[in-house]
Amino acid sequence: MAVGDVSMPQMHVVKGVRIGTAEAYVRYKNRRDLVIFELAEGANVAGVFTQNAFCAAPVHICKAHLQAGNPRYLVINTGNANAGTGKTGMQNAAATCAKLAELAGVQTAEVLPFSTGVIGEQLPIERLTAGLQPALDSLRADAWDDAARGIMTTDTTPKGASEQFELDGITYTMTGISKGAGMIRPNMATMLGYVATDAPISRELVQQLLSSTVNVSFNRITVDGDTSTNDSCIFIATGQAGGTEISSTEDPRYAVVLEVLTRVMTRLAQLIVRDGEGATKFITVAVEGGQNTQECCDIAYSIAHSPLVKTAIFASDPNWGRILAAIGYAGVPNLDVEKIQVWLDDVQICKDGGAAADYTEEAGARVMAQQEMTIRVDLGRGQAQDTVYTCDLSYDYVKINADYRS
Repeated sequence: MAVGDVSMPQMHVVKGVRIGTAEAYVRYKNRRDLVIFELAEGANVAGVFTQNAFCAAPVHICKAHLQAGNPRYLVINTGNANAGTGKTGMQNAAATCAKLAELAGVQTAEVLPFSTGVIGEQLPIERLTAGLQPALDSLRADAWDDAARGIMTTDTTPKGASEQFELDGITYTMTGISKGAGMIRPNMATMLGYVATDAPISRELVQQLLSSTVNVSFNRITVDGDTSTNDSCIFIATGQAGGTEISSTEDPRYAVVLEVLTRVMTRLAQLIVRDGEGATKFITVAVEGGQNTQECCDIAYSIAHSPLVKTAIFASDPNWGRILAAIGYAGVPNLDVEKIQVWLDDVQICKDGGAAADYTEEAGARVMAQQEMTIRVDLGRGQAQDTVYTCDLSYDYVKINADYRS
């Protein structure tokens, strides 16, 4: 059960994007597991991908095809990651692109493939390619909800975000979906994300916008500290709603687009944490007072990754010594622990490196019993700050991952 409000909003149509889905039986019967995005000709597309050295076959091909130019189609399958599959996996990913290109009448390099699911098993390529035509036949502009469900694996809920905004009297749309629940860690988290706008943005700025917003959203979440082999996030600007192209960061419209995209990306990233495998609580870890952003992140991730901190929160046990331990082993040089302050929401648990004088176990337990909480740390050594989002670690996390392939 996901934590907090994870309801799908109204998913506004993006001009220049059509989506089709199909049941290809990649792994499971009677569920959508194949999704196709069709993009208007001239759409600008950018991507960021996993930094796992063992990245999946579709990631290799996506990178190569993006370098060749702007794609016209995205094809996504769930149930099988096509990772750790060697030359056969590369051939299957390439065959998927070639078949869709043939059916759609485009070049193979104009297709980007994505896969998510079990690692180390070969794609059932015949079933997958047989599902391509049914997915093409179902293309429509208002299928974002279907797509959100079609890319799920261990997710318990579809994940979407959508906003409309105005620039120079023209109404534009920003709509996106994501998936992910386990094997979630930055660089990137085990996730797929697709966001599109019909605003006109140059290809260079599309990539810049994506990279900057991923760094404050998908690269600021963790469920279990494991970096996946298949992570991919795509940002598309079709330009189909009209207006002149945004081609400079000095254009006042750029700041508006950046703000909207940041909200959409952050919502999609937080939804992944809220739906973390077995999660019962959503946790914000905010670190301030650092000398630089990196040390704030190092400490935030150290807390957010700690199984001892996460299990204590699951149990509503205010064992705050585990938080101090995670701060201490984060590797930040010359850390003066006597300057460190720590809060659980509004309850100060640590002052000047020791227990706050007015802290009580009852107050700490009250905060930890909440579905949502913030762990705030002040390092007392500078002006830098950063924030990471995570969840607790429950019995169900073990059960889900023990049973995943059964």
